Amino acid sequence: MSLPATVNPDCCVIGGGIIGLSIARELAGRGKRVRVLARERRRDTASWAAAGIFPPAPDAGPDHPNAALTAFSDRLHREWAGELREETGIDNGLVACGGLYLASGKRLAAVEEAARAWRARGTTSQWLDARSLAEMEPALATAVERGRIVGGYLLPDEMRIRPPRHLEALERSCRLRGVVIDHEVEVKQIDLARGRVGGLVVQTPQGEEIVSAGCHVFAAGAWTGRLTSAFGLTIDTRPIRGQIALLRLPRQTLSRVVNSGFDYLVPREDGRILAGSTLEDVGFEATTVPQDIQRFLAMAADLMADLATAAVEQTWAGLRPGSADGLPSIGGVPGYDNAFVAAGHFRAGLHQSTGTAVIVADLIEGRQPPLEVKAFAPQRPPGPPGPDSVAGTLARAAAG
Repeated sequence: MSLPATVNPDCCVIGGGIIGLSIARELAGRGKRVRVLARERRRDTASWAAAGIFPPAPDAGPDHPNAALTAFSDRLHREWAGELREETGIDNGLVACGGLYLASGKRLAAVEEAARAWRARGTTSQWLDARSLAEMEPALATAVERGRIVGGYLLPDEMRIRPPRHLEALERSCRLRGVVIDHEVEVKQIDLARGRVGGLVVQTPQGEEIVSAGCHVFAAGAWTGRLTSAFGLTIDTRPIRGQIALLRLPRQTLSRVVNSGFDYLVPREDGRILAGSTLEDVGFEATTVPQDIQRFLAMAADLMADLATAAVEQTWAGLRPGSADGLPSIGGVPGYDNAFVAAGHFRAGLHQSTGTAVIVADLIEGRQPPLEVKAFAPQRPPGPPGPDSVAGTLARAAAG
């Protein structure tokens, strides 16, 4: 039974993407009355637009907070997938399909360096020469014969998930747990008084409304930085565009996720294959560019001959919320005891969503989270750009 909109909820979550809905579901599961204010419809979120690749996530110590969050979230995803299927009847497609990281002649050294880093973190990997790779994935045999692929590493623990199905399952689970979800809502003003958020002035399709709640969680993806400026808090959630093309084959001939630098192919059981993606610092422009889509199609056909004649079913773009130092911002807003932030996950938002939800719910309840969260503090001083930061990722992408 849904909570009547006239009743002030215990928690208001600003953001209807994967992070916001995961937090809402976790809070509702703990008996909280929750309302979600979503700027967009589900299909327009960066979460819906994601490819759904989950690289292996071995346990990591406190010296690697981002990796620790991913490992914790990875374990939770396996639990949530079953719970969501049981609650909603929706299979979100989470499966350990394995991933191939391809090496061409010019990228061999980079792939070998990445493999050393995987092994140092305890990730299982196996080198395959070109012949072995073609035997494992016959769909890549033509690229091997042409010398396009000289070998690659198999990471058997890599998983994939279907983001649209996962979002649908999350939203349905939230509603079943009593969460009120409002779409196309824009926060116009945040009223602050005596160290608390007194309420939000929002614009809905029905008109202006004042929303009050016991606590407020700002999880609006790339738009979060704009909202938190009301607290005098600077969070860099710069939008980084990613474009994707969805191709359709008569039948699926690819078994594993294929990674070639920052390009990828993600197979689905129904014969469809995702080809992507770009990393573009172009502001809030969630639009596709024909030249980029053509590059994906050429890349896809170059790696997999069957895709040269595949039907292009859809193209889309999403805006990843970047991070200046490569870490998300998760925690309370300094000076305001009922305001929290969960944003800036960049390319790992889908993967880290479950762990983020548990951490935020624990902080709201005054519990000690299962992970050390000091590194994610929204008010942390700017640190040097890490490898997962916007600057670091764009530089690696530019270097090929």
